[in-house]
Amino acid sequence: MFKALADPTRRSLLDELFLEDGQTLGALEERFSMTRFGVMKHLKQLEDAGLVVSKRRGREKLHFLNPVPIRLVHDRWVSKYAEPWAAGLSGLKHSLESPMEKVFEIYIRTTPERLWEAITDPEIRSKYNFGAGVTSDWTVGSRLEMGAPNAGALLGDGEVLEVDPPRRLVHTMVALWSDEVKSEGASRVTWDIEAVQDSCRLTVTHDQLRKGANDQIFGGWPMILSGLKTWLETGELLTTPGSLMYT
Repeated sequence: MFKALADPTRRSLLDELFLEDGQTLGALEERFSMTRFGVMKHLKQLEDAGLVVSKRRGREKLHFLNPVPIRLVHDRWVSKYAEPWAAGLSGLKHSLESPMEKVFEIYIRTTPERLWEAITDPEIRSKYNFGAGVTSDWTVGSRLEMGAPNAGALLGDGEVLEVDPPRRLVHTMVALWSDEVKSEGASRVTWDIEAVQDSCRLTVTHDQLRKGANDQIFGGWPMILSGLKTWLETGELLTTPGSLMYT
């Protein structure tokens, strides 16, 4: 990851995706004075480092910024020394206008079955999801609720749209923890699990977001996924900003 970030052109590509996520190769090529092949080569290195995730949409290949690897470095190093300052800067960054779709990818040394259980079991979910569990019978059309004993009220709800254990889960989510997020309405969350040797690649796609939506709705995913990885691989809990909010 550090090798990928060492090149200024690759950092500029990440900046472009931060400003407008989900861009095609052609759109990115227009922003740089280099050949299409050159942009492709830099994107490939960013994908290999896990900093960019690409997804097919019909004939187009869209590229998304993946902040999870950077968050993992933050959790290991920055939080030990300068958490209050880093959290403040992170909040400033996320206050910028957000795109319609966010994609997050992480590799976890576990089995698909155990990862599925960690996503759908409310007690396990609360260990890495700010202390909040998610309850549902996980059948298509059923309701899901996110809450915690100390929250005082329901934190979120939604509907299960697709269930294919232990490979894919799709559901809507309406955030309810403040008046500001309630007004955003429903968005959609897709969990895709793929076994890769002795690990799993987990891709979380949060879409159907309003342009410029409140970043509280999607800004916590890097912390959630970092906590999920840490708990499954070590059995320990991360104390990232807000991770113990509702415990």
